[in-house]
Amino acid sequence: MSTVNLDFAEELKAFSQDTALECFNCGTCTAICPLGQDLVSDNFPRRMIRYVQVGARESILENANELWKCLHCGLCTHTCPRQADPGELILGLKRFVIANFRKV
Repeated sequence: MSTVNLDFAEELKAFSQDTALECFNCGTCTAICPLGQDLVSDNFPRRMIRYVQVGARESILENANELWKCLHCGLCTHTCPRQADPGELILGLKRFVIANFRKV
């Protein structure tokens, strides 16, 4: 179980655009993702964005391997009705994971 880190969204600003709160979890990104059916966990990238929104820092680190399955094709970003830029958020999460693995 992950604890809530209220400062997590602020911490991520160093790695990506601050657009996670623009997302209202409509699922368009998940529906359009070409890997949606192939990923081990469903609801990618929607689930990762939700982790950011609720401050579930440990959940991002625990599921970091999922981030590298993203092709960065841009379909999620292109179809997002709120311009939350899910692709850039995933890229920022990759940067966050790399920075945190270096500290370990």
